[in-house]
Amino acid sequence: MDETLKAADTHKRTPRPARKDQRELTALEIRRRGPGLHQDGSVAGLYLRVTDSGARGFLLRYMLDGRRRDLWIGSTSEHDLAGARLQARQFRQQIKDGIDPIEQRKDTRLKNRIAQGLAEWTFEKAAREVHKTLLPGWKEGKHADQWINTLTTYAFPKIGTRPVGQIDVAAVVDVLRPIWNTKAETARRVRGRIDAVMRWAVAHQYAAKNPVDDAVELLAEQKDKVEHHAALPYRELPSFLVKLRALDESASRLALELCILTATRSGEIRGATWAEVDLPGATWTIAAERMKAGSEHVVPLSAEALAVLKTAGARWGTDPAAPIFPNPAGRGLSDMALTQLVRGMGLSVTVHGFR
Repeated sequence: MDETLKAADTHKRTPRPARKDQRELTALEIRRRGPGLHQDGSVAGLYLRVTDSGARGFLLRYMLDGRRRDLWIGSTSEHDLAGARLQARQFRQQIKDGIDPIEQRKDTRLKNRIAQGLAEWTFEKAAREVHKTLLPGWKEGKHADQWINTLTTYAFPKIGTRPVGQIDVAAVVDVLRPIWNTKAETARRVRGRIDAVMRWAVAHQYAAKNPVDDAVELLAEQKDKVEHHAALPYRELPSFLVKLRALDESASRLALELCILTATRSGEIRGATWAEVDLPGATWTIAAERMKAGSEHVVPLSAEALAVLKTAGARWGTDPAAPIFPNPAGRGLSDMALTQLVRGMGLSVTVHGFR
């Protein structure tokens, strides 16, 4: 054989010496190595990681679909060197088979969480947990009651005892179909509340998927129209104000007039105090907690609105903490006070409709 070829063949068969950082680690080195990543030459991509605090553990670094990924194997207290190598070789085989061990680990954790959810979280239990979480955000107790009451009436009888992880498209359709067109607005509210519960369940990994949107796709299109609050035709408003101002200067009458002049909600008027009003500056500042949108609202006051406020102040005083329009007991007007006034004038419109 040609000596050149023989030499080349010898060089080919002779193992190249391992670089210092690629030779196999030893148990002694595991304990002594300083902070950083230290490769173990036994398994491709297996590293000992030592933190600045001295904590030690093993990770596997690999490439998949053009991305570098680091898979934590465990601390040295959980795995000795032999165990870490065995685990790394198993992960390497998964990668060779086209399985991403990181994604598989996530799937396993999700399945375990769903299994926990199946054991612990029924739909009703989850719904009451979501209701408790949302409760501080509602300004009025009746809204909080309505939220849980609609589910109690329409959802709990059918799916309340089912594990939240087993709520599927068919289950949601079963709840919504009987009321989808006969009680369209209620059905939309129930749908939204089931959706909130299922989003919570998915976020906490007690359910793999939220089936609500898919369920709605299987329901007939709703034909109902949005019903607006009954309102007075705007051309009739001037004559209405003339009739209103002809009434006795009661708190209800003045409150309704200011409500119309400022285009505010009944509750904002009835809860107004003198501390919110700046007469010289001609503004009324409604605090964020009293606004439906949850942000402070400054209302500019016209000359007519200021006149109403001055009349109220002359009649009932301007104590900063007192309601501007008090009832006979000195408290704010009831939620029906303005409605009853409008009905007493022979109109079938709502106070909200004046907005």
